[in-house]
Amino acid sequence: MAKKGNRIQVIMECTEHKSTGKPGTSRYITTKNRKNSPERLEMKKYNPILRKQTIHKEIK
Repeated sequence: MAKKGNRIQVIMECTEHKSTGKPGTSRYITTKNRKNSPERLEMKKYNPILRKQTIHKEIK
């Protein structure tokens, strides 16, 4: 049988995009280990609408 893991899928959303007022959103899907990092993730990812790297935070 397959082992039930601690890895879950999370959605990352751009924090700078909301303040610009431009239409659309920049979101990425990634996985994280719930046991090793229980707090919300924060990563620098590329935003194609703003054409630069911005901080993306985990959303529920």
